Amino acid sequence: MVEERLKELGIEIADIPKPLGSYKPCVRTSNLLYISGQLPVMSGELLYEGKIGNELKIEEGKEAARVAAINCISVLKNEVGDLDKVERIVRVTGYISSASGFTGQANVLNGASDLFYDVFGQKGIHSRVAVGVFELPLGSPVEIELIAEVSP
Repeated sequence: MVEERLKELGIEIADIPKPLGSYKPCVRTSNLLYISGQLPVMSGELLYEGKIGNELKIEEGKEAARVAAINCISVLKNEVGDLDKVERIVRVTGYISSASGFTGQANVLNGASDLFYDVFGQKGIHSRVAVGVFELPLGSPVEIELIAEVSP
């Protein structure tokens, strides 16, 4: 079902992005998967760069968050094989590279939250934190990390 929904949305799940440091893209403990922070990268290229509220507008930030969320789904698929094993998206943390005075981090993170709902339905509704930060790796405007529960 999830794979069909991805096709309906025109979303292609690619290979997972290579880690930028000494960490694993996913760590599993019991039925929880902890997905390391994902950037808006496609085919090895950072699609967006800069701070929201300076170089980028909110809509661009939302799209960057959506791309990073798709990368989270790629990591999930790589780990469990079948995305129908996802029982719930538990928590999303979004780090938003923000210009001084920018306070729309929650709106930017909606790009990821809306995607998780669109793909997983009720199982995609999650708790979350939207954090404004000064800088992110590679000059990325967003980084998304995820905790998901999967069936055994």
